[in-house]
Amino acid sequence: MKVTNSRVAFAAAASLLAATSHAEPIRRSLKDELPMVDDQALVDSVVLEDLLGCAQDLEDIAYATSRRNRVHGTEGHLNTVKYIQEQLASLGDYYDVELQDFTTEVTLQSEAALAIDGETVEAGGFSFGNNGTWTDVPLVPVANLGCVAEEHPDTLSGAVALIARGNCTFVEKITLAGEKGAIGAVIYNNAEAGLAAGTLGGVNDLIPVGGISQADGLRILEQITGGAAVVSSGEFWQYIDNTTSYNVVASSRAGDADNVLFLGAHSDSVEAGPGINDNGSGSCGLLTVARALARWRVANQVRFAWWTAEEEGLLGAERYVTSAAPAVLDRLRLYLNFDMIASPNYVLGIYDGDGSSFNLSGPPGSAEAEDLFEAWYESQGLPFVGSEFNGRSDYGPFLDAGVPCGGLETGADGIKTDAEVSAFGGTAGIFYDPNYHSVKDNVTNLNLEAFETIGKAIAHAVAVWGTSWEGFPQRNVTSLTRRFAGAAPKKYTPYMKTSKRGRKTF
Repeated sequence: MKVTNSRVAFAAAASLLAATSHAEPIRRSLKDELPMVDDQALVDSVVLEDLLGCAQDLEDIAYATSRRNRVHGTEGHLNTVKYIQEQLASLGDYYDVELQDFTTEVTLQSEAALAIDGETVEAGGFSFGNNGTWTDVPLVPVANLGCVAEEHPDTLSGAVALIARGNCTFVEKITLAGEKGAIGAVIYNNAEAGLAAGTLGGVNDLIPVGGISQADGLRILEQITGGAAVVSSGEFWQYIDNTTSYNVVASSRAGDADNVLFLGAHSDSVEAGPGINDNGSGSCGLLTVARALARWRVANQVRFAWWTAEEEGLLGAERYVTSAAPAVLDRLRLYLNFDMIASPNYVLGIYDGDGSSFNLSGPPGSAEAEDLFEAWYESQGLPFVGSEFNGRSDYGPFLDAGVPCGGLETGADGIKTDAEVSAFGGTAGIFYDPNYHSVKDNVTNLNLEAFETIGKAIAHAVAVWGTSWEGFPQRNVTSLTRRFAGAAPKKYTPYMKTSKRGRKTF
């Protein structure tokens, strides 16, 4: 992996800090003349025009840079942070806004090229994949899904492994291939949804790996199983650097600071594109509600966060939780997460806080979060499904700290079922977001109905719990039991990354 410096990004960071230091907010009174937040009025104030306008702004920010993305620490992401900060500053002093810096390694740029028997095949790389070049090397298929050593044949020595996506992590697959002597790996997708892609989670010593489509993978596999000797040539490289970016945390100045409603969404994208559904949609959902809330008074403090470095493994949210004093976390009554809320082939997913769908529940209060969203969807005549409460988005670090959690999403790289098509429409057998982690994740591919629906659902939650915690479990912080007590904390790592819809889809 090659390393490059980021002069443009550093210049943008300096500009961002300067803006933070010298901004002069418009002062507005927080006295009791602001009316107490009204549920229906706040819900009605969240409109598609505002959500879509924000999404377009984020796309414009990405496309104004040479990389055309919003990877954390790059110019695109630093300008995203600045945009969020400026939008909040325009509300005067309704919020106290904090920028929390975070520095880590990130894939800034990558290139991938693959040829099979001399013919070019579309291929992509994996974040933190190692550099590698090979010419006319035999391609050897791995049995089943390549998740156990026995499925990797001895003939992999000196060859390139052809592996199907699914059931275990990318890291596990290529580790096993490398142990059998493979010099590289090609992973093909498990659905008709573009190239296999993802992250290896950090700098590593693994063999180079590229991703191809399901159609190309199955075609090549058929040639090999039919007796053909297939050779491959590949060239994969990446530029990786240490970069600094920021969490943006905005807390209402009004409201009981000992009983906080906390809402979060990640603000960064992957390297492949602008990341407008993942997760410009969640970022804009929160920002639109935060702006609408500034017309109202709240009884309980409402806190919003836009996390950095989610795509590298929830690093921004983890940074917040691990650096927060225990007393700060104890004051959080509930954390709600919104990651991908406008998927084109959407479902309306609610995190399964009570464990009734996936047998994995959250701390007391998580079930009540699920109940609130279920009741609201029912009141709107809308279907919904449970989403696995596995902690593998930005709510994960909060779960590990014993904070009740919930949230909404519309799906990522899980496969839509026939039953879900009957409820929501769309297409069975493909990803909820066919543009997931690709250059096509842009404004034109958002599902606007889902976008507005979840934006309004966020507003409903803010109005209810910004007013009262009546009926919501108290936090027993003096005897707090961590979610994964009795075993090592089940921290998220991209090595274990699952679909944001719930099913494991590696």
